[in-house]
Amino acid sequence: MTNISKSSDLIVITEGALITALALVLSFVPHSTGVSSIEFMYGLIPMAIFALRRGLKAGLMAGLVWGILDLVLRGFSNGGFLNPLQGFVEYPLAFGVVGLIGLGSSRVKQAIKNGKSALGLIIFYSAIGFFAKYFFHFIAGGIYWGSYAPKTMNPWIYSLVINGGSFIANMIMMLVLAVILNRVFKRLIVIRD
Repeated sequence: MTNISKSSDLIVITEGALITALALVLSFVPHSTGVSSIEFMYGLIPMAIFALRRGLKAGLMAGLVWGILDLVLRGFSNGGFLNPLQGFVEYPLAFGVVGLIGLGSSRVKQAIKNGKSALGLIIFYSAIGFFAKYFFHFIAGGIYWGSYAPKTMNPWIYSLVINGGSFIANMIMMLVLAVILNRVFKRLIVIRD
């Protein structure tokens, strides 16, 4: 391995650590809305930018670390941890798959470099990562959190409403920010040589 490669890997790891720390800090900002448990996850925005900037592998690793840290710092203390399998599904796994946004890294960067609008691609690949995250929360919700559903409601429908609502809320947040901050997103995604 050359010195340039080691230096590049160190830069990616450092960026990943900083983004993970930012996402975790943003998790402590109040983010529930309405009478239900629909939540805005503000950390999804920097994670999306990082995954688009650095690709699939780096995005998956940063999401995984974010999930582990969130489990340790919030899950154990706020009652979000019921048992080891549920904890694994809703924290390391669900947060880790946010990195799937990195599947679009090369396409988004290429569109930006060619002067084309990357907004549609950013939203599309963000939807993949966000959907994957909330799909795992939906599964865990139906299996583990069903007892919290209203008595007359099927636990799977309850989980779909809560997690589907959170997915939609976060996609709207991403869309609004991507439109408003389009130029900033472009600068953050494309790596200068």
